[in-house]
Amino acid sequence: MKRGKKYQDSAKLIERGKLYDPSEALDLVCKTGKAKFDETVEVHVKLGVDSRHADQQVRGAVVLPNGTGKTIRVLVFAKDAKAEEAKAAGADFVGTDDLVAKITGENWFGFDVVVATPDMMGLVGRLGKVLGPKGLMPNPKAGTVTMDVAKAIADIKAGKIEYRLDKTNIIHCPVGKVSFGQEKLSENFDTLLGAIVKAKPAAAKGQYIKSCVIASTMGPGIRINTAKYMG
Repeated sequence: MKRGKKYQDSAKLIERGKLYDPSEALDLVCKTGKAKFDETVEVHVKLGVDSRHADQQVRGAVVLPNGTGKTIRVLVFAKDAKAEEAKAAGADFVGTDDLVAKITGENWFGFDVVVATPDMMGLVGRLGKVLGPKGLMPNPKAGTVTMDVAKAIADIKAGKIEYRLDKTNIIHCPVGKVSFGQEKLSENFDTLLGAIVKAKPAAAKGQYIKSCVIASTMGPGIRINTAKYMG
């Protein structure tokens, strides 16, 4: 794969094979994020668990102290008083059957996160085949199936992100934008890593964090030394 000149210049700043201290790595990410747009900074954490086993799942949600730098559009399945509460809390879309029809009939996905009250899950279940593969299905562990819709919306808008293992036992998560600078990115990174370590399943054996790489959207990956988080 041929890389552009900017990428090649950025890659020269990084020592191959070196494990960087988190703050140093995040400083480098800011220096290597040279695209014309404000690049997203993503963390990729490979864990020493087997996601095929239910007792080794790692999943949860955490509010990043400095947000993600992205405006999140929240869709809420709720009715009556809870629907009014969701609208007052700043939900972008609120409804019941009308939203199901729009998603299934128009293949509409103009939202980033779905929240539902527990009594709506029978209805939302009909969307499992379309929301599931996109990682949009509401889940109690992520705090997106709840009666407290106002808190759920406030947390999401403030920068709450969900982390979960993919099929290769890697967690991929955004921790902000290049424009945040090293300090804010470090605070977000520490919060995310702390949550992942806390979520370690009792059934996990051996080395928990196998590797951790951070990169901006168009920049090269930088390997991070995560020893201090496992202390």
